[in-house]
Amino acid sequence: MLKSLGAFLLVVFMVSCDRQIVKSEYSPTQNGIWNKDSVVAFSFKELDTLQEYNLFINVRNDGTYPYSNLFLIAELQFPNGDMLRDTLEYEMAKPDGEWLGTGYGSLKENKLWYKENVVFPTLGVYKLEISHAMRKNGQVDGIVELEGITDVGYLIEKSN
Repeated sequence: MLKSLGAFLLVVFMVSCDRQIVKSEYSPTQNGIWNKDSVVAFSFKELDTLQEYNLFINVRNDGTYPYSNLFLIAELQFPNGDMLRDTLEYEMAKPDGEWLGTGYGSLKENKLWYKENVVFPTLGVYKLEISHAMRKNGQVDGIVELEGITDVGYLIEKSN
């Protein structure tokens, strides 16, 4: 009886902590390698057109990721045809090499700010496309196979 009550309270606590989260989804990379031509695409709809949201890009990396930062290109397409395209840079590790993000062991999850207090004003399907834009210093051509990125995703939560 005591164990079932404890399990019930744990479930209630977990659900109550995520009330702000509206949508979240991940897409795995191919064996922990993100090809430069592999665009990760998501679509979402049914958002309140008056509510403000915070939009995050989620990235999971393991210990084989060889860089301390990550450059991404994010493209948000609106149902009416409008589009926002951003080139983003995120810090993935501290100067001493310690990984940022949460998680135990070699797998880290990074919740990266993308858009703050954004309103999705039009009903319909929104599309978010994410690709990496990593290059080695001094080189024009991008890195074809980016190792150590295991999953790419997004998260939408209500703004406070």
